[in-house]
Amino acid sequence: MSMASTQPDAELLLSVSGLNAGYGGMPVLKGVSLEIRTAEIVALVGSNGAGKTTLLRALSRVIACTGTATFHGRDLVPMTPDEVFGIGLVQVPEGRQLFDRMTVEDNLLMGAYRRADKPEVARDLDRVYGLFPRLGERRRQLAGSMSGGEQQMCAMARGLMARPRLLMIDEMSLGLAPVVVEQLMGALTTIRDEGVTVLLVEQDVHLALSGADRGYVMETGSIVLEGKAKALIDEPAVRKAYLGL
Repeated sequence: MSMASTQPDAELLLSVSGLNAGYGGMPVLKGVSLEIRTAEIVALVGSNGAGKTTLLRALSRVIACTGTATFHGRDLVPMTPDEVFGIGLVQVPEGRQLFDRMTVEDNLLMGAYRRADKPEVARDLDRVYGLFPRLGERRRQLAGSMSGGEQQMCAMARGLMARPRLLMIDEMSLGLAPVVVEQLMGALTTIRDEGVTVLLVEQDVHLALSGADRGYVMETGSIVLEGKAKALIDEPAVRKAYLGL
């Protein structure tokens, strides 16, 4: 059951208003505004080039931005990427970006590099192995030798090792078989039900909206639609532009 749907007054975790960002003087984000509350899965969907990844990079403070972005009451705009990571806003990047020549377990421990609570880190390792049993089987294997689906599991589990308040996942399904994507979506539901908020950025609109509580549709750097995820699937403009219906 969606925790967000049963808790309409859930705490506001991320508030973005009038956010602008781009590259080399070329604007990409144009006044983006959105809100994310605790313990919900929010889908951010749109075609390639719409600005979805740029938004994640701006929130992670990898690129400069203007406007307002507040996370758990703190202003993100003046922060460094390391400071943002430290307050619990964690990104799982497109393409996984694992350390290929390190073991699965060493990759996971990299997600906890800021943490000094070693007993809790060990417990969290057990937790992610329970969430992704295949990683437990592969813990001594080099990450680069695993399948694409296993690498995506590892990237998501590494993010969880940081104990995020908000886990932002960029193009989770890219290049993966449907059966693997279904497993990953099931893991996201478990993560959400345990209290971790998820922002899922996807080109696969139906996949993202089918598994989310709420959604935002982005086109050419702006949010053009928002609402309950299931309602967006039935929205005529979404069905025509993204679902081929």
